[in-house]
Amino acid sequence: MATRDVSYFSGVVTAPFGEVTVVASDFGVRYVMFSEDAHPKPLSDINIHLDPQHPVVKSTLDQLREYFSGARTAFDVPLDLHGTEFQVTTWRSLAGIPFGKTISYGEQAASIGRPKAVRAVGGANGRNPVAIVLPCHRVIGANGSLTGFGGGIAVKQWLLQHERSVIANS
Repeated sequence: MATRDVSYFSGVVTAPFGEVTVVASDFGVRYVMFSEDAHPKPLSDINIHLDPQHPVVKSTLDQLREYFSGARTAFDVPLDLHGTEFQVTTWRSLAGIPFGKTISYGEQAASIGRPKAVRAVGGANGRNPVAIVLPCHRVIGANGSLTGFGGGIAVKQWLLQHERSVIANS
């Protein structure tokens, strides 16, 4: 299978917990990355140009700023997801978790029709290339514990608390 010749562009937004980098193509957002990322993205296989004015990058950066300020509760940007069919299905299901709410990995597995694939869902979420935009931070352990997150547990906790605060103040 031939790989498509795609150019990628990037920009950075400062979040309350550090910098967040967006990498996008003309097709959509490929990566949302934290400065301290537990699962570094495979950037060596793509050519990235710094261009925060690229339409997809700019829109995503603007929407992230609105999210961090409490003015946005959902994202509306095209996505350029690369993964297995199971991973992409798992990642897309994250968009259905309401702002400020959490579900368990088991609930997410059931929501995609794979109730026994709890560990596989956790693994896919751990590789979510567009964190925050597809909110894997809203998935928690069955006992309510905050488990793995690419940006670290402190960032996951901040995101969940931020969302609860936005809801409480609206």
